[in-house]
Amino acid sequence: MKPLSFVFIRLGIGISMFGHGLVRLPKLDTFSAGMVDNFSESFIPDFMVLPFGFVLPFLEFLLGLMLLLGWKTRLAGIMGGILMLILMLGTSMIENWSSLPSQMIHLLFFILVYEFHHKNTLALDNISPKK
Repeated sequence: MKPLSFVFIRLGIGISMFGHGLVRLPKLDTFSAGMVDNFSESFIPDFMVLPFGFVLPFLEFLLGLMLLLGWKTRLAGIMGGILMLILMLGTSMIENWSSLPSQMIHLLFFILVYEFHHKNTLALDNISPKK
């Protein structure tokens, strides 16, 4: 993989995650309540869904920011992959099959970020501390 190709992959998934978090943060209560409503028919209890609904936008925002800046890129790939797997499990529990393809594409992008993080350019990861 060429370094510029990796930058586009990193920025693409970074913009998506940053945007997901950014638009949800101002309406955190509404977003979390909506998640509880969506999961009301599933076996996952409200006491687990509600806090996750409050944390998710912050995770999305943070992951997106890390990727946009190219900071801790390998870690962002791992965290993002784990987050996507959790979201895919939740999506399956409420039988929201139309959301799975998008989540699988996001997972693939996080795998690429993790796998090729050594190709990272135009990134804070490449700034060496002065001695």
